[in-house]
Amino acid sequence: MEKKEVSYTAYLKESVSFIADPGALLVTRLGQERPNVMTIGWGLIGVVWGLPIFTVLVRLSRFTYRLIDKSDEFTVNIPYPSMSKVVEYCGTVSGSDHDKFEEKSLTLLPSETVSPPLIAECAIHYECKTVHKNNVAPATFPDKIIEKYYPEDDFHRVFFGHILRASADSVFKESLV
Repeated sequence: MEKKEVSYTAYLKESVSFIADPGALLVTRLGQERPNVMTIGWGLIGVVWGLPIFTVLVRLSRFTYRLIDKSDEFTVNIPYPSMSKVVEYCGTVSGSDHDKFEEKSLTLLPSETVSPPLIAECAIHYECKTVHKNNVAPATFPDKIIEKYYPEDDFHRVFFGHILRASADSVFKESLV
């Protein structure tokens, strides 16, 4: 399907909704290594430092963490609702042990501005270059958050990605009707 460049705000409502359910697909790549895809259910799109920013959180224990932390580039791919099984799978197996692209027949498309590719089967794409990263500060969280999301002290690093380019399927809006 043809991808067209769009404003990063063109599908903001849809992107935020899909991140929450079923999730988005974060793609990373270090150098010429094969890319990796991971499901994310947390992310923010907005403006920081006068830049369009996509903020993603990745646990330090994840295979993806090493790739994104060293490359400082990533793509976020918003799937169609029909891809919920793919999204679930990509969130349950590690890229260190699996080639999730091959196993789920996902087609890689070259990005225009970063090394990590896009996923052709997804509806919306964000190409991002990290401009800042920091670890969450567990001492500042209420106990309820620690108990629910970090019972094993497996905390996140927050990556602020400057959105260099956004694109979407040329028939995306029509497919939601």
